Amino acid sequence: MNKVLLNNRVEMPILGLGVYEAGTLEECERCVLEALDAGYRMVDTAAVYGNEEAVGRAIRRSSVPREQVFVITKLWFKDSGYERAIAAFFGSLKRLGLDYVDLYLIHQPYGDVYGSWRAMEELYRRGYVRAIGVSNFYADRLMDLSVHCEVMPAVDQIELHPMHQRPEELRVMRRLGVIPQAWGPLARGRDGILEHPVLRGLADKHHRTVPQVILRWLVQQGISAVPKTVRPERMRENLDVFDFHLDEEDMRLIASADTGRSSFGDHRDVALLEKLLAFDPAGLWS
Repeated sequence: MNKVLLNNRVEMPILGLGVYEAGTLEECERCVLEALDAGYRMVDTAAVYGNEEAVGRAIRRSSVPREQVFVITKLWFKDSGYERAIAAFFGSLKRLGLDYVDLYLIHQPYGDVYGSWRAMEELYRRGYVRAIGVSNFYADRLMDLSVHCEVMPAVDQIELHPMHQRPEELRVMRRLGVIPQAWGPLARGRDGILEHPVLRGLADKHHRTVPQVILRWLVQQGISAVPKTVRPERMRENLDVFDFHLDEEDMRLIASADTGRSSFGDHRDVALLEKLLAFDPAGLWS
């Protein structure tokens, strides 16, 4: 598995498994076990997903040593602020059943981000997390945080795929030394991405699938990704992207597919915030 080097010298696998909406706890546990067997060494979960317990069980059951599995989880924005973030982290750690987390992210750019970040900096210094970062931060929020923090974010996990390529976010991340990580790198099949003529043409050219072309496009730019799948054959397919190369013309063609629009929702949109505010994840952990 290829790796990227974070700004604190920690190595992170460039591809991992996302487990958002990965079914029941039993299904999620099976999925993570199968992924580890297939060669995955990074799993991306979150407190709000309600499946940290299943992820932790799978890691403990697996024959892969814990130190070889890069575990990501996230702080939900309703737990923002210094004291609540500390408590929320230890809740995640208990559900995971682990001694530490490899990467802890602020899940959404809402609430007391700066209080949460101070808590995460303390967790980092105390060795409970190996790296800290953010998720769904636009360029302006990331830049603002970067000038008010002591520990620079290592990762910004954002929606990123050929139809929403985020050049401004990528420019700022590269300037700051923050690694971009794509959630929804296949757009979860929305907006006709898997049938896009450019991507289909490149898949035919390289004798690959469209998801493989997309993941290769990300990897080739040094962008990490956490595609979600519950099917073992798809897991293996998504990892099989390190033995072909997209040339300059291929990359130019993919650049032309960018619509500049999210397939899921704009985090600056009041309607999205209202929807998130109405969601109460507390029942997931009871």
